[in-house]
Amino acid sequence: MRITIAEAGKHVGEAVEIAGWLYNLRSGGKICFPQVRDGSGIIQCVAVKSALPEELFESLKHLTQESSLIVRGKIRAEARAAGGYEMDLESAEIVQRVPESDPYPITPKEHGIDFLMDHRHLWLRSRRQHSALLVRHEVIKAIRDYFDSHGFILVDTPIFTPAACEGTTTLFEVDYFEDEKVYLAQSGQLYGEATAAAFGKTYCFGPVFRAEKSKTRRHLTEFWMVEPEMAYADLEDVKHVGEELILHVIGRVLENRREDLKILERDVSKLEAVKAPFHRMTYDQAVEKLKSKGSEIQWGSDLGNTDETLVTEDLDRPVMIDRYPAAVKAFYFAPAPDRPDVALGVDFIAPEGYGEIIGGGQRIHELDLLLKRLEEHKLPREAFEWYLDLRKYGSVPHAGFGMGVERFVAWMCGLEHVRETTAFPRMIYRTKP
Repeated sequence: MRITIAEAGKHVGEAVEIAGWLYNLRSGGKICFPQVRDGSGIIQCVAVKSALPEELFESLKHLTQESSLIVRGKIRAEARAAGGYEMDLESAEIVQRVPESDPYPITPKEHGIDFLMDHRHLWLRSRRQHSALLVRHEVIKAIRDYFDSHGFILVDTPIFTPAACEGTTTLFEVDYFEDEKVYLAQSGQLYGEATAAAFGKTYCFGPVFRAEKSKTRRHLTEFWMVEPEMAYADLEDVKHVGEELILHVIGRVLENRREDLKILERDVSKLEAVKAPFHRMTYDQAVEKLKSKGSEIQWGSDLGNTDETLVTEDLDRPVMIDRYPAAVKAFYFAPAPDRPDVALGVDFIAPEGYGEIIGGGQRIHELDLLLKRLEEHKLPREAFEWYLDLRKYGSVPHAGFGMGVERFVAWMCGLEHVRETTAFPRMIYRTKP
């Protein structure tokens, strides 16, 4: 019977089969200990010379790293072993032996980040990278479970878009048919507003693209974003849902991925400290706080990476900063009724220097004001006629936000750079492998 390594505890005393790859190997004279990984875990096998055909024992004893093999034997509990179980090997089949003349390139020695990124397709097999992607898996599943259990409907939105959501300066332009130009989507939000008007509460979840020439540790040119949109909702609804979502996801990561966080050497006490209510401040208050800490920020400027880090350095949980200057927000943000120069938008800034993890707010629902904003932002009306229809036919106050998966995963894992939060990252100077 073939099992996964993760299932080993259910088969103590049974003879089973595991298919995987050689992760590591220790050997002595008449015994060797091949460690096998199969994607679900790592198990140490005990191969005794007297219990195996001599040719097989010698093959195992000199097997090369990442060779593929199928091992068979009895599972037994072993408290000292990683994972708590070992296999007493009874037979094995070597599926493919990595040649010694061309060995597996990633060895236990230190490698530079460029080397590791060039070999990303193989680096994924290492324990830290493996754990980071398992945390990502948990984050994505928890996000979907939250929205699915709170009345939101998943509606996919297009990746090819005819118009920009926030202007064209950070968009990738693509040649379409018959000389038509389209863009890779930087957000599904505008379409989300249409689906919310049809279903009430929706979310889209998929890849988005930003042509920002940014080299910071927080940015990728391709990343995944979840974007809920809600009809009959306002800025306070965004704050409520965003806070609930973050707490739900953190809870799931702590519940199901503690072993991976341990491998990543994540200080889980920092995640356990994240409780409701989150801190709240206005943009005005944030500017004053930053100035008191020595920042040269002036009212009217957006918060940069350094500002976001500085404003949260004394906080143990995210802070919601709202009412940014309307001039630094996209055309669709609703202005505050009592102060038109600020927008009804909010950013959730994570502690520990991880920056903005959620950005969103209330949308303009009045047709005349939206037309005015399009003109101010020099956006072509003809490209947004369908979007304007949403204000003509049953327009209501509505709101939503976007949360980038990679930056959130970096926070969960305590990773320095978002490039390790996705299998094959795309950055300004990296499109391979």
